[in-house]
Amino acid sequence: MTNAREYNISDYNAVNDGKTLNTKAIQQAIDDCTSSGGGIVNIDGGGIYVSGTIYLKDNVSLHIDGGTTLQGSADYYDYTKDTYKMMYQYSTNMDRCFIYAENSKNISIVGTGTIDGNGHLENFAQGTGRPMLIRMLECQNIHLNNINLINPASWTSVFLYCDNIEVSGINIHSRVNFNGDGLDFDGCTRVRVSNSNFDNSDDCICLQTSRSDKPCKDVVITNNIFRSKWAGIRIGLLSKGDIESVAVSNCTFRNIEDAGIKIQQNEGGEMKNMTFSNLVMENVPRPIFMTFCQQRMSVDTPKGQIEPIKRMHGFYFNNIIADNSKGDKNSAIFITGLPNHKIEDISIKNIRFIVSGGGTKMDAAKVDSVKEFTPEVMGVHYPEFYSIGTLPAFGIFVRHTAGLHLENINLITINEDKRPPVILNDVTDFYSSFLKKNGKKIRDIEIINVSKKE
Repeated sequence: MTNAREYNISDYNAVNDGKTLNTKAIQQAIDDCTSSGGGIVNIDGGGIYVSGTIYLKDNVSLHIDGGTTLQGSADYYDYTKDTYKMMYQYSTNMDRCFIYAENSKNISIVGTGTIDGNGHLENFAQGTGRPMLIRMLECQNIHLNNINLINPASWTSVFLYCDNIEVSGINIHSRVNFNGDGLDFDGCTRVRVSNSNFDNSDDCICLQTSRSDKPCKDVVITNNIFRSKWAGIRIGLLSKGDIESVAVSNCTFRNIEDAGIKIQQNEGGEMKNMTFSNLVMENVPRPIFMTFCQQRMSVDTPKGQIEPIKRMHGFYFNNIIADNSKGDKNSAIFITGLPNHKIEDISIKNIRFIVSGGGTKMDAAKVDSVKEFTPEVMGVHYPEFYSIGTLPAFGIFVRHTAGLHLENINLITINEDKRPPVILNDVTDFYSSFLKKNGKKIRDIEIINVSKKE
């Protein structure tokens, strides 16, 4: 903001000693800034400013200088109750948050300083109240630039039903507690995330929809680096509304313990038109993991109610290098719909996938034992890979799909594997070309109940 009015929290008697609670001082600076038409609220001078919940408002740019930290209080009761709620049914202990905005526009959090959630287990134990770092509800024109976001007690952020969000050059480190998601966009439109680093104890970026009337669409994710104990990018679970028009490109994924790209349609929305290109993954067991099923996720969905199924279609994956040579034998591209509700129109091209191998002939015979993600099988559990058992293929396992294009794929095993490289189960309109196993043309694809496109 050129020539913008500036409000320094030190002028409001804020103290950067790492002890004094500065909630009132910071909030007063924000209130004065917005009431005068907007400007910059400066948090500078080095040191640590401790605070409880603060509310960002119209036309306010919160600027945190390098070497300066805005730190959340270690006392749960310094976080207010009126900061909306967590939308997942099993996580109501995450309702409170540190920085909150509602029905606001033109909000920025910028600078090369740090926002520290102070969410260590000794402050916020598992099973107790654990505030999020940032939550924004129904806001417009949001910017997060060059800031460091560290140590949340739960999620780093969630943006609910917001429009026009730009995130660039940020660093997220969320490892001191559980459920440490990075950026969650719920029912948001016009979202851009670029040039950022993620190191999370849960999903790095999530796209989701907790309301049927609030789609998540027009999302661009590019030039980022992901590390996570769960997924790099997850799309879905909360999926009551449509999720569409998503482009992911030029990203690296390292030491992801669950899946690189994870797409899960559960609750009645439609998913379509997504591209994933120019991705490099190392120590990522499932570069692509897709499920189509029915499961209650939203806290607003009545108990016992399951939303109807719509469609998943139009997913294109291109130019992916994935090296999971140090992983276990259940490393694979895994895609599964339901027998009467297939995922449609998937293209997977130009893939180099290295796996450790080690599967046995007994493993190869387990095609029918791979569990289906039906409500009866899942019960109250999420549709996660750990619930299905050993895969009968070492590279690609696809079932209940209509329209699958596989082209120029090289599957490489470090150790001998007795399983076929690719198994397709109940796949119609299938086309493949230039599939290789350890550099040689694949001839032993096991195809079960497949209508192959000539």
